[in-house]
Amino acid sequence: MSRRTSRIVTNGLGLMVSFFFVFPVYWMVNTAFKSADQFQTYTPVFIPIPTLDNFIKALGEQNLAQLVRNSVFVTVSTVLLSLIVGFLAAVTLARVRFRGRASFLLLVAVAQMAPFEALLIPIFLAIRNGLPGPFSVLPIGYNQVPTLILIYFIFTLPFTIWSLRGFVAGIPVDLEEAAMVDGASRFQAFMKVTLPLLAPGLVATSIFCFITAWNEYLYAYTFMADPTNYTLPVWLVSFRTNFGTDWGATMAASTLFTLPVLIFFLIVQRRMVGGLTQGAVRG
Repeated sequence: MSRRTSRIVTNGLGLMVSFFFVFPVYWMVNTAFKSADQFQTYTPVFIPIPTLDNFIKALGEQNLAQLVRNSVFVTVSTVLLSLIVGFLAAVTLARVRFRGRASFLLLVAVAQMAPFEALLIPIFLAIRNGLPGPFSVLPIGYNQVPTLILIYFIFTLPFTIWSLRGFVAGIPVDLEEAAMVDGASRFQAFMKVTLPLLAPGLVATSIFCFITAWNEYLYAYTFMADPTNYTLPVWLVSFRTNFGTDWGATMAASTLFTLPVLIFFLIVQRRMVGGLTQGAVRG
């Protein structure tokens, strides 16, 4: 097979895979702009006559502004808390030699494998009984929005530690030692040499934490009794009633729900790629 033929076959397979993933997103946006008579027909309508009725209905839901604030607050807090704690733990595991380090890494890996659904009842019982000791003053409990931050932090922390540890371990300690020889302190060497090289890892981990906290539905629905404390994933289910599902409004709400993730990725992807090039070490 010639190089040109191989390139054509590779590009064709890439286009097929891309179509497989892009088509559901296209159909979601397509249905969001359809009127009821267009998406209820047996003949698929690939280019609809656009209407904004579905978006108006989706945005007209009660407490929508409060739900947006809840989702943004929970997601941003989860990302920041996971990055800070996970980063400190990853640096310790990669740079400090201490007894039991291998066992702790194994424990982190086991915690990462635990499914969300299996831990629902244990976490619910623990939250219902309240936090022990001095932690009882924290606003953590049933029907408390900060509870979701704690839960999502628990689920994202193992992956954050494991991922960032690999990035930290991949940076030679010789770079920090060279900076210290030139007169920098250990803290300055880490902040000016190692931390910029960790930018791709921090960005990749933040994307995972953001998507996990933004998309989570089960715990937000289980632990929040007051509808004003719900997050946006619960809002998406509100268009399904005993009389049926309003697919137009559901697809419009799903489209709006996807935009923040897309915007967040577009903002950080340049930093992710830029960190890979800026972190190159000249020989």
